[in-house]
Parts: sequence; structure tokens; C-alpha cells
Amino acid sequence: RSKPKLKPERVCVCFAVVLIGESGVGKSNLLSRFTKNEFSHDSRTTIGVEFSTRTVQLNSFTIKAQIWDTAGLERYRAITSAYYRGAVGALLVYDVTKHLTYESVERWLKELLDHADQHMVVMLVGNKTDLESERSVPSEEAKDFADKNGLMFLETSALESTNVEAAFNGVLAGDLMLSSLEPSSTGVGKLLPGGQMWPLKLFNQACQTILLILLNILFSLYLWYLPINDAV
Repeated sequence: RSKPKLKPERVCVCFAVVLIGESGVGKSNLLSRFTKNEFSHDSRTTIGVEFSTRTVQLNSFTIKAQIWDTAGLERYRAITSAYYRGAVGALLVYDVTKHLTYESVERWLKELLDHADQHMVVMLVGNKTDLESERSVPSEEAKDFADKNGLMFLETSALESTNVEAAFNGVLAGDLMLSSLEPSSTGVGKLLPGGQMWPLKLFNQACQTILLILLNILFSLYLWYLPINDAV
């Protein structure tokens, strides 16, 4: 009598991913489309950092993605760069209809690599392909830049939900592949060779997440306090 086949055990991991790029390129709508399948036509500038999560299944892994949507405005740069250190993946977003947002990609990438883990998986994302008639950034130009800098590349439309899943899952899959090879210096989402998370690294990850949330709360309180202080 043959023994029943055992189902492969699922391994749970947690990855932090940041969304970076100029203000107005559609980072918040990419996040809401991926995590809630929603799109807002009322564009609103992100203040500081916003946070959302989604659990996805990739092969035999259950991945909890912690996604940080960072503000693109210059005055928030010192605050948002602190979130890079805890991340293992990034989506560097530009607007395909605004060449200036693409021209700033190199500066964003340098800032990211200055603060982030050296093994971070980065995808260059050209958003708003639904406005094809207004395109000012050729796909070939962006792809060449991505290839030269070792980045993944994809074009998306948060409005039409085109390639949004593929962009986020591509970064998460890249993180998963790296995590099975070697632990990172941050320890976020990294695995032992047998597929289990390092206990100390898992603790460090939890501490980093708590600190980032507290930092976001303090930053929000600071923004709330400024108008009161100016009025006095």
C-alpha cells in the first residue's frame, strides 16, 4: 500500500518594498491598485510615507509584502530616505508622459543605493501607459538605462491595471531568489538554506518595521504641529 503524498510545506517570509520617484508619477495609485485593486482619479500628494500590505503566493512561499509609498517632494527627502534601509526591493517609478520625471531617475537611484542594502532588487517602472498618445519617454531608452544599471524594467498603467501585478511580483520573486542564496546585512526577509527564517534576523525585521511606523507617526505629528506653531 503506497503512502499518501505529503503536500509541500509553505514557508512564510516578509519583504519590505519601497516605491520611489518624483511626485505625480502615480506611485500611490500603483500601491492601491496592487493592495486593494482600487484607483483614485483625485490625485493627492503623499505626505511623508504611506504604508500598505498584501500577502501573495509565489511557488511554495507565502510572502507578506510590506510596501512603503514615499513622497516625491524634495522637502520630505530626509525623512523618506530612512525607509530605504529596511527594504529589500524597490520600484523606481517615472511617468512615461513627462520626460523630466525620467531624467531624475538616475538621481533617485543613486540616493537609493547610498542608503539601501547592496543586494536590493530594483525595478524601473514607466507608469501611465494608458496615455500612449502623450508619451515622451521611449520604451527603448528606459530599457537601455535599466540594462546598463542592472535593473529590472516594466511599463505599467495603474488606471488600466496593466502589469501592476507583474511589477510587484517581479520584485518579490527577485527578492525571494536572492534570499535563498545568502542573508543580507539588514536581515529583512532572508532565509536559511533549509527555507526557514533566521530567528535573530526576523527579530531585527520586526524592530525595523516598528521603528519605521513610529517614525511615520512622529513625522505626521510634526506636520500637524507646524501650522499651530506658525499661527502662534
